[in-house]
Amino acid sequence: MTPTLTRLDRLRIERAVWSIDGRLQDLPRPSRVAKRRELRANLSAAAADVGSAEAVRRLGHPRKLAAEFLAAEYGPWRPHPSWTSALVFLVVAQVVLRLVLDTATSAFAAGALAGDPQLTGTVGWHGLALIFDQVTFTFQDGALASAGAVTGGAWTPAVYVGYLAGVVLAGRLWRLVPAWRRRPGATTHDE
Repeated sequence: MTPTLTRLDRLRIERAVWSIDGRLQDLPRPSRVAKRRELRANLSAAAADVGSAEAVRRLGHPRKLAAEFLAAEYGPWRPHPSWTSALVFLVVAQVVLRLVLDTATSAFAAGALAGDPQLTGTVGWHGLALIFDQVTFTFQDGALASAGAVTGGAWTPAVYVGYLAGVVLAGRLWRLVPAWRRRPGATTHDE
């Protein structure tokens, strides 16, 4: 009869499982779930024999084990797709383009006011080619009229194409195609 695991044992095992799972975010979800289940079952069986602390200690460093899982999935020393890199690119690109838009519109407004310090009326600016469309400014007595005085500036389709291309390149997402073909149940033309 195997001894039952205490709450502390189960927590120790779960911590180890999720610590490794956090480093496996670049694996396809079904593969990650299977590895979590297998790891949890193996640690529970080992914990019943030698205790949970010793079972987790014998597991080794989570980073090394995760690297072995990734190498088994994608091959040793081969770059693998990274959703993290893709997401970082997307956030950084959005922040940079937003800063460009804000800086450019502020510079145009300052330039319009420098040309006519008592400017009143609506002024349009064509925007930056391939980045954002026309921006309209409403001035009253040498200042922007209100909080809604600047309108327009939508991203152009080229920006969205650039986002998509950047995400694919930064995350090496083209490497997912062979992984999807290798998954169990996938049909190939060789069969």
